[in-house]
Amino acid sequence: MSEALLTAENLSRQYTGGGVPVHALRAASFTIAPAECIIVLGPSGSGKSTLLNIIGGMDTPTTGRLCYGGRDVSAFSARELTEYRRDAVGFIFQFFNLIPSLTALENVALAAAITAGAMSPPEALALVGLAERGAHFPSQLSGGEQQRVSIARAIVKNPALFLCDEPTGALDTQNSATVVRLLLQMRDRLGCPVVIITHNTEIARAGDRIFHMKDGLLEKISINSAPVPVEDLQW
Repeated sequence: MSEALLTAENLSRQYTGGGVPVHALRAASFTIAPAECIIVLGPSGSGKSTLLNIIGGMDTPTTGRLCYGGRDVSAFSARELTEYRRDAVGFIFQFFNLIPSLTALENVALAAAITAGAMSPPEALALVGLAERGAHFPSQLSGGEQQRVSIARAIVKNPALFLCDEPTGALDTQNSATVVRLLLQMRDRLGCPVVIITHNTEIARAGDRIFHMKDGLLEKISINSAPVPVEDLQW
């Protein structure tokens, strides 16, 4: 495996709810290499989203360190975290979070406008197969097309890392396969790792490694020596 892009050492996140400490993440240690596909599995409340939020700079660990490119993200100032989220990370969520009053192209262009080194929005839409749909509003697009617009919005930033929280959770079988295929294609094209949270264990067969989480613990990391092509997954 190539040199790590991200290194986590004993990441923990504790919240206090009603005076009772809640351990959302407990001493997680791992690395993520360039162009690697990580699948994060676990039941609701297992710490998957907390882990993703810390990797993406949307939350900070209570203890531990997260290093990106040799820099300690866990020690970043608020401004540095904003720059990290804006320039280094492409986020894709279960619900598409498109601005309904903007066209597909305008939604993508908005992300490009605030990112240094962005690609052209039409190019990003073309990469997800929506070159002819740029003038359509979200309400005029299917769920699968809206998710592809959200992927284009992440791609346009030329991110160093894709973070995906249940990206197929609101989609049917055919669109789920399309989205996973696109994510893996973008990983190969841009050379950046993809981290996918999912409840769909079948998707894990297409990943390089699987993070198994339970009760805030990263219990096990499985290596998939022969990832299955998306076309062969049993949806």
